[in-house]
Amino acid sequence: MATQTSSSIMKGAFLLTMAGLIGKVMSAGYRVPLQNITGDLGFYIYQQVYPILGIALVLGLYGFPAAVSKLTAEQTEQGKVVSFQSLVVPVFLVLSILCGSLFVVGYSQADALAEMMGDGRLSSSIQAAFALFLVVPFLSVLRGLFQGNHMMMPTAISQIIEQLIRVVGILMTAWCAVRTGDLYAIGRGASLAACTGSVIAVIVLLLYVKKNRIWSNQRMKTSASYVKTMITSGVLISLNYMLLLSLQGVDAFTLVPGLIESGQSLHEARVSKGVFDRGQPLIQLGTVLASSIALALIPSVSQKRLQNQPREMSRSIRSAIKFSFIIALGSTVGLILLFPTINPLFFIDTKGTDALQWLMLVILLSSMTLTTASILQGLDHIKTTALFILGGIVVKVLANQLLIPLWELNGAAAASIIAVAFVFIGNIVILGQEMNGKRWFHMPWVPVLVSISAMMLVVLAFRWVEPLFDHQRLLMLVYTLSVTCIGGMTYLGLLLKLGAFTRAEVQGLPLSRLWERLLPKGRKP
Repeated sequence: MATQTSSSIMKGAFLLTMAGLIGKVMSAGYRVPLQNITGDLGFYIYQQVYPILGIALVLGLYGFPAAVSKLTAEQTEQGKVVSFQSLVVPVFLVLSILCGSLFVVGYSQADALAEMMGDGRLSSSIQAAFALFLVVPFLSVLRGLFQGNHMMMPTAISQIIEQLIRVVGILMTAWCAVRTGDLYAIGRGASLAACTGSVIAVIVLLLYVKKNRIWSNQRMKTSASYVKTMITSGVLISLNYMLLLSLQGVDAFTLVPGLIESGQSLHEARVSKGVFDRGQPLIQLGTVLASSIALALIPSVSQKRLQNQPREMSRSIRSAIKFSFIIALGSTVGLILLFPTINPLFFIDTKGTDALQWLMLVILLSSMTLTTASILQGLDHIKTTALFILGGIVVKVLANQLLIPLWELNGAAAASIIAVAFVFIGNIVILGQEMNGKRWFHMPWVPVLVSISAMMLVVLAFRWVEPLFDHQRLLMLVYTLSVTCIGGMTYLGLLLKLGAFTRAEVQGLPLSRLWERLLPKGRKP
């Protein structure tokens, strides 16, 4: 029975991970056509309200559902039933008060927030974005109840449907806004699309409730600890998913005012902010790829397992960090080299290429940060990792205020790099202490440096023929994909051939038999 439960938990975790990956890919992918449809000014308007929408989505998908799931699991483990009157209703009321307060404050202070952003015309878009918080309690309670009962399918399906409706709605709104000439309708429309997607997700979850009995009508004692769990666990867990989102939020409030201080007009600053935001979908995709593959190698890291199985846990942690670094390094270097091609291919022109090349360094640092943070959370350091992210936000604010007036978009990129580096260094220090001086961080530097150098040579060699495809977007796409594949295979092939990975690490990858053939003969497990 225990084995079956453990198996179902692992399958559920994998299901949620896959749904999360699909959602993040969709979330990153739609921004390219959005920028193409609306231009940099329209993209700027959307990106100004996106952090507000993003916070609501994270609370409704990760933070609060995890807290509700924790309460549900605790009730079940104690042999108690999940009572509708004594648990579901009180938790829903707590979340309604929290999210309702956020809505009231955000809606009433929209004018002030818009002025802080340096653009008073964003006020109505900000008001519409805060409306999404009203749906969060419904999503959180239903998802949390299902997850607490080890039923991950409802959350996964609702998440994908929610994201799909949101993406389609945003693109339709963008097209209509451009047709009518009211670009600021993009912010309002994006908020409406997000709310619509969330409401339909609630309906999907309610349909699952009709088929599955996830609560009882039996009345039990209500605990005051519900409030503490929802506030502390829910908010702290959410913070750990908000690293990149928090950087975008800081830029939403400080980048335009900083650019105006540097000498740009309001219109120029708005467009420049839209140009800078071109980097966000590429950072998101690169980070998701590196961190997801790495985290799959961490088999339920916990403090107990580290004490009882130190060798196995140390090996898992080393492998996760190694994979995260190697994949993120390849993605970062590749995007930096190809960005002069990617910028006009995806975003029509070459504006901001230098700053965006610098910004790609965030992929390497954020991938390592997310991997180490996930390890630390498994070792019961949720508060510590959340505090580091809060510290990173403060660093980003200060660095933006100092560097943007001096270096404009290059300053904003440098501020993001410094902020993420601060969080990563903090994670590394705590992880080193947790491992008690063990040799937990080891990197095959010679194979990695040789492989990345070879990849760079391949990509730079192909850049010589790039002028043949100028001004032909379809051919440029084929060229870019071809260079990416050839460069990536060169990098991976040399890493395997030079012994960067052990046989056991390779066996955990898809198509493992193919990769094992490239390992050096006599390679130890």
